Amino acid sequence: MRLLFSLLLVCIWHMGMAQNKEAVNLVPNPGFEDFSGPPLGWFYKGSDFTSLMKFWDSPTLASPDAYGQNIRIPKHWQSKGFHLQKAHSGSSMVGLTMFGCENGKPHCREYVQIRLNEELVVGQNYYVEFYVSKLQGSMACNNFGVALSVNQTDEEIVETMDIMPLFNDVSVVQNKPLEWVKIRGGFQADSAYNFIVVGNFFDDIKTEFDADGALLPYAYYYFDDFLIKKIPPILPVPKEKEDLRDQVLKPGKVIQLKNIYFDFDKWDLHPRSFIELNKLLGILKEHPNMKIEIHGHTDSIGSENYNLYLSRKRARSVIAFLTNQGIDPSRLTYEAFGYSKPVESNRSNAGRAKNRRVEFKILNVD
Repeated sequence: MRLLFSLLLVCIWHMGMAQNKEAVNLVPNPGFEDFSGPPLGWFYKGSDFTSLMKFWDSPTLASPDAYGQNIRIPKHWQSKGFHLQKAHSGSSMVGLTMFGCENGKPHCREYVQIRLNEELVVGQNYYVEFYVSKLQGSMACNNFGVALSVNQTDEEIVETMDIMPLFNDVSVVQNKPLEWVKIRGGFQADSAYNFIVVGNFFDDIKTEFDADGALLPYAYYYFDDFLIKKIPPILPVPKEKEDLRDQVLKPGKVIQLKNIYFDFDKWDLHPRSFIELNKLLGILKEHPNMKIEIHGHTDSIGSENYNLYLSRKRARSVIAFLTNQGIDPSRLTYEAFGYSKPVESNRSNAGRAKNRRVEFKILNVD
């Protein structure tokens, strides 16, 4: 039934896109081309992948593999053919183990997770598309799934995640060497989701596989070029209960900017942040004499001095966005607080995420 629904959404997608050719991809860094730092080598922990890849992370302890320019693949893995695949487009891609728990494969399930560019609208139909290619010599399998969640997922496991995907392709992908296969389908959002997680969400016993010609006792696939778009008709986006544009502006007032997102230990603005920042930009343009002070905050991981540095970089990232949009720098100042003013407990991933925030103080309005 879910497969038929996905096929129906694909048909609706093709008809709708004829009327709406400018639909926007909701997945930032869809082809894994952007890195947060210079890639040095392969990874053995999920946190290694998270530190390298811009906006993407590993939701478990298992480590996805990043491929691209200047990434050195160990000779041990080159001997198994891991260095042969070329990206579907650009120069980068990722690799995930999809099957092999019963055969004793370490990190037998690997996943990638990303925050979407906007919150999904309940009742809206979405089209999903990505490309996969099986490692030569590995087993083949099915269950290429996309799960969605409201909050960021962070599980201390290296096996199958206990999440039911909203989209799941049940075809066993047995492609020719180096060939890319398009996976496509659709889903209807039944909640205001913020994140997608990609991988196989079913145990080995519930996963179909093909071991014909396999030299390795597990299934491993490369992934590239993710696309999630709305399928017309486009439903209106519900207005936030506490919209920035409804705030009463008065000197001395401190206002938190909602939905300004930074990954752990980073100061790059996630594209999702531009929705809120464009509201602030509009307010500053409506009040040409208004001056504000940007406040940067972090979670508690790391030293006091480093977090002051990090919060300073985050505040300056917001100022850079505003000045690049034409706001006079003389109207903007900043202050860094590090982890000295938490709004939630730093004991949980969700709490730390809320503490990585940006506020602004109104210095004067007119």
